[in-house]
Amino acid sequence: MSPETERHKKNITLVLGGAQSGKSHYAQELAFPFERVTFIATARRIDAEMRKKIARHRRERPISWKTIEAPVDLDKAIRCESQQADVVIIDCLTVYVDNVMGAGKKSKGDPKKHIDAVCDAIRECRACVVAVSNEVGSGIVPEYRSGRVYRDFLGQMNQRVAQIADRVVLMVAGVPVTIKDSIRNQPNGDANNARREPDELTATANGIRKSHFRTKEKFK
Repeated sequence: MSPETERHKKNITLVLGGAQSGKSHYAQELAFPFERVTFIATARRIDAEMRKKIARHRRERPISWKTIEAPVDLDKAIRCESQQADVVIIDCLTVYVDNVMGAGKKSKGDPKKHIDAVCDAIRECRACVVAVSNEVGSGIVPEYRSGRVYRDFLGQMNQRVAQIADRVVLMVAGVPVTIKDSIRNQPNGDANNARREPDELTATANGIRKSHFRTKEKFK
């Protein structure tokens, strides 16, 4: 598929799930049909364990993919990298929100500007976008205020991205459950053209292309 064809078929997918639900693995499978893939990682190299984990994940991604680390300036990275990519994977919004909250007191009290910036960048992105995030609102209420602020911040981020997304997929024990698919639900007049678009992005959802990975280890 040519870059010109893929840009014409631009769409946005949000992949949600709990820890070890298979969301990152699934998100990466969606990118296999594309020629130019940019992986935007939000994790920080805060300690030896995280550095080891980041290095392992890099090795397990196809060597042709470009990796960009954007712990805080996620919106800028999306805008910059979308110019030269057919699909941009953002992994993940969960860690990005944590990084923003850790950057200063002002960030904790004003999540809207960060959410707006990321959503605007995704919406205006020229490439397809696959964003990964955790669903953290199904557990117990956090004991500490900072935990509740984080939960609310991430919940608001997930809602906003879901609103602009063409597809939203919830991962449950490694099984993708589609909870929104705007493209397939378009009026019949555009059904034929619209139906082909998500097929390009979801061609690997059944795992056919798993052999592209160097290992079959599941991600978070």
